[in-house]
Amino acid sequence: MYRSTPRLPRTVWLLVIARAFNRLGAFSMSFLTVLISTDFGAGAATAGLVAAAFGLATIPSRLIGGLLADRLGRRHTIMLGLGGCALAQLGIAASGSLAAVTVCAVLLGLAFELYEPPSQAMIADAVPPPSRVRAYSLLNVALAVGGLGAGLLASVLGRWDLRWLFVADAVTCALCAAVVGAALPADRPVRTPRGGEAGGPWRDPALLAMLAFGTAYALVRMQVVMSLPLSLEGRGLQPADAGLLFAVEAVAAVAAQPLLRLRRAATLSAPASLAAGCLLLAAGLAGYAAAGGLMSYALATVVCALGDVLVMGRVFAVVADLSPAGAAGRYLAAYGVSWGVATVVAPVLGTQMLEHAGVAALWAGMAGVCVLLAALVLLLLPTPGG
Repeated sequence: MYRSTPRLPRTVWLLVIARAFNRLGAFSMSFLTVLISTDFGAGAATAGLVAAAFGLATIPSRLIGGLLADRLGRRHTIMLGLGGCALAQLGIAASGSLAAVTVCAVLLGLAFELYEPPSQAMIADAVPPPSRVRAYSLLNVALAVGGLGAGLLASVLGRWDLRWLFVADAVTCALCAAVVGAALPADRPVRTPRGGEAGGPWRDPALLAMLAFGTAYALVRMQVVMSLPLSLEGRGLQPADAGLLFAVEAVAAVAAQPLLRLRRAATLSAPASLAAGCLLLAAGLAGYAAAGGLMSYALATVVCALGDVLVMGRVFAVVADLSPAGAAGRYLAAYGVSWGVATVVAPVLGTQMLEHAGVAALWAGMAGVCVLLAALVLLLLPTPGG
């Protein structure tokens, strides 16, 4: 019934633990637009633009992370990114003006994605291709476990003072940096051959196809992260209740992990797995469009989480499999630009749709995008690694 898999190396488990610490603090970004609106009296459009400025800064952040991993070493790059996040989060918490919050949000964006390319590349180097889906899925589990505590913490602190969310985020980023510095093995900078310079990923048609899919998918997922609190407020619920929904999502994602080891799920082709995940996400978002109370939002969140489980581990494994030897970090960094683009577009699109079209239109539109993605992924995407 279950497919047997080899044990994963210690490095993977250490990165999973560090990722859980980091996720525990990442919840505050879901409430940035709410903080700007409530503390500084800005409109939804202005709040969306500040959040978009943060997202725009994450695009060079991810690419810089790939470069620094080669020049400084992966462990040092991870620690630099986490330390920068902690300082910027404290700056947001202490800001006394909209201008100061905007500057700190941009600085946070520049540090926010430094962690991702070196950590994902370490997994690609440590794990053989047949085990990569499982390894990257464990990173998603770490996000879910951290998200469980984050959601509960956000639901408490968010009712007290939103600024304390950013203080808590800074503390957890600092703790994560300490775990990485103490536990991960030291590494040396990696020098890649001249034939594998950074232009390589951008000339690979298969990677560009994955980048197009990933950008659209990330746009939908970032709508949930950025727009769910405002969506709840638009229906007369507490924005802080989004923290409870994120906790529900985390529990569902953890509980669904054994499904990935079922033989039928483990032997699905990459396009089939991605398409199935998109259709489940579409069903969950349609549930958001129709939801009227917190319980119906929670049920829809469970369906969204199941879709995310099918997509997230698989998509990074596909990108790692596409990369030539020694180029996994650059390929993963290039693919990660999709999340930066989505982080720019999502808050602007979400706040505009909520203001001019309403909650139901936002989530119905995102569900439609997912259905279209499911169709396109079966027609257009390659199947490296099966």
